[in-house]
Amino acid sequence: MSATSPVFTTALEGASVHRRGKVRDMYELGDHLLMVATDRISAYDVVLDSLIPDKGAVLTRLSAFWFNRTRDIVPNHMVSTDPGTYPVAVQADAGILAGRSMLVRRTRPVPVECVARGYLAGSGWREYRETGRVCGVELPAGLRESDRLPRPIFTPATKAESGHDINISEEEAGRIVGAELVARLRDLTLELYSHGAAHAEERGIIVADTKFEFGLAPDGAAGEIVLIDEALTPDSSRFWPKDRYAPGRGQSSFDKQYVRDYLDEIQWNRQPPAPALPPDIVERTRNKYREAYRLLTGTALD
Repeated sequence: MSATSPVFTTALEGASVHRRGKVRDMYELGDHLLMVATDRISAYDVVLDSLIPDKGAVLTRLSAFWFNRTRDIVPNHMVSTDPGTYPVAVQADAGILAGRSMLVRRTRPVPVECVARGYLAGSGWREYRETGRVCGVELPAGLRESDRLPRPIFTPATKAESGHDINISEEEAGRIVGAELVARLRDLTLELYSHGAAHAEERGIIVADTKFEFGLAPDGAAGEIVLIDEALTPDSSRFWPKDRYAPGRGQSSFDKQYVRDYLDEIQWNRQPPAPALPPDIVERTRNKYREAYRLLTGTALD
């Protein structure tokens, strides 16, 4: 169930803060962590003061949907999304946790983001125009913006201190975490993408690209890789409506497109503080997140 009112930040009395990200608040719970997805939204690496109702619920429930579907491809960190099963320490906050939280197992996060691209868009399109390659992967000449690639490609990335993703080659990723591990992550990333993209296309959504994060189980089998964070959500993926797809230009999408378009229209300088979003931009963005959830899962968000 989605939360009854939007949530900007959380403060649980029974758990200490592990860290706060742009969207999620993470708490320490012994051998586990508790991820709480708020309704915060960021644009150009700045967290806005405006909230998108139901966003946290969509991210949590859609990730749970994909974790359940892909656990035979790779183990994941999800333990439960039912606050009734959480440790007693946070039971008093069950109301705010319902629908937007996930109890997860601890892992040692791999410091490389694993991106799969099936279409030429975003930073990949910009890099291709300049070099004919994306993250070191040579691509055919003459491709247009939003063209489908001959085959999905693995394009890892790292985070700079400012929070921006920095595209790197598979070879560079190997120097960071080891070539053998990167090869395993590449294969898992492409298999997860292929599975998700095939299901989404049947439901009317093109997954142009998506980002996965992985961890290593600290106390499990040697080298056990675990899918962590989120999976195939509008925040971690580029979702396009299949019935409106037309290569050769940018595409409409199921994410914060309305937010970015509005901020560009008013010529915001992309420095904090960000301007407040008008109610119609908030509502249209909310509806896009909810629509993506409905199409992918086959059920409406409560």
